[in-house]
Amino acid sequence: MQYISEILPSLLSGAVMTLKIFIWTLIGSLPLGLVVGLGLMSNFKPLQWLLHFYVWLMRGTPLLLQLIFVFYGLPLIGIVFPRYYAALFAFILNYAAYFAEIFRGGLQSIDNGQYESARVLRLSYWQTIRKIVIPQVIKIVLPSVGNEVINLVKDSSLVYVIGLGDLLRAGNVATARDVTLVPLVLVGIIYLALTAVTTFVLGRIEKHYSYWK
Repeated sequence: MQYISEILPSLLSGAVMTLKIFIWTLIGSLPLGLVVGLGLMSNFKPLQWLLHFYVWLMRGTPLLLQLIFVFYGLPLIGIVFPRYYAALFAFILNYAAYFAEIFRGGLQSIDNGQYESARVLRLSYWQTIRKIVIPQVIKIVLPSVGNEVINLVKDSSLVYVIGLGDLLRAGNVATARDVTLVPLVLVGIIYLALTAVTTFVLGRIEKHYSYWK
């Protein structure tokens, strides 16, 4: 217990970094994913092709490779990000692509009759999307979005590859220094706790939208 009390502050400090990556990725990728999802359904073919290529590229290559490319590759052409912002940039672009496909599926499930009814009521396209379509899409896509959100909790551990001091890196440092697996066991427990809290919150959100059944 004494050893645990000694290493716990560094692990919790790493957990704070993990939470920051998690929260800011969600804040950036969810709205971007919705915009890209709408763009994927656009009648403007060049935009549609460009967005399909972006989604294909992000989903077809590992997030770990994207992190390495952003932090180590982009400086070769003069684009330099600090470690933290490189991680956010890669995570937001990656998860926005996944959310875009989820939102696209949700948007396509809305019956065309609702768009026609909105036109009869003289609602603009954006009023239709904001007041009629999006509330329904949110309920439809919540389970799929929830799965990606839980994956994000675990994927945040990949930032160790660019030397960011997250939870897993703190555990690895303590394990290598003290030659014991106790730090990694604690890391696993903290990840389980974060996942449990995330699952609980997502469950409450789904319950909130269940009145539309």
